[in-house]
Amino acid sequence: MNSQPEWITVGALADGFAHDNHILEATDQLAGRSLTLHFDNGWQIEHHFASSSLSWNLLGESASAELPYRATSVRPGIVLVDFLKQEQGQTHSVSLILDLERQCFTAVIGQMPSRAEASVDLFSRALAGGELTSVKAQFLHGGIDRPSRAETPAHAPTDELIGLRKQYVYSASEAYEHYYLNANFYSWQCLRGVEQGLADTDRCHYYKIAEQLYLFVWREKIIPTLGLVLIDLKAGRSDGKIFGYQGSDFSQAANFPVGAQAAASG
Repeated sequence: MNSQPEWITVGALADGFAHDNHILEATDQLAGRSLTLHFDNGWQIEHHFASSSLSWNLLGESASAELPYRATSVRPGIVLVDFLKQEQGQTHSVSLILDLERQCFTAVIGQMPSRAEASVDLFSRALAGGELTSVKAQFLHGGIDRPSRAETPAHAPTDELIGLRKQYVYSASEAYEHYYLNANFYSWQCLRGVEQGLADTDRCHYYKIAEQLYLFVWREKIIPTLGLVLIDLKAGRSDGKIFGYQGSDFSQAANFPVGAQAAASG
């Protein structure tokens, strides 16, 4: 009889994923460039990229401090930029999917719950009619270096992943299976690695970026976790990140890259 598998913090998960992994190498194709993102909600935010840091500012206002970022490209013309920013004493995750050829983007802004928010039990959440997860994610869209108009291309929600069952090998030691159930939920299980034996069904979101290329975001309810990956079914791989708390005291954020080789599950 196997012992009861244990839930671990995102910081401990990062340690497990750190070695011999399949993350993409960072790209420097944005270095030296400035891009103005015109959001559908009216924001205009300039992003100024150096080789490994960026600053941003609302148009006409002073720029932020230099922030470290990671940029990868799973496919030519598509760049995933990921960084953390501090706002009102809280750490926010910012992920930009920049569609440089079509001059459009999707921004995903993630926020971890406070200890008090995370401590609300699932039964109470269900009775209140809210989501079971306390992790928040906001999805925003717009144009790059031009205002967003009706004819501006957009990354739209998709159901093309629903019904698929995929295995993702993140490293020599870490492998997971995903089953995309419906528009709101997917199931996962750890086949081997630091979470081996664990499984759950969590809230998720799907967006089509290009043919056979998808943005997949999930929000876990047991250990506060935001996962975000670009899944390239044509290339058979994914790349992105996982965001959460380093430890159980909720004092420090963990934000680490993940990348996997993908294959259909039997």
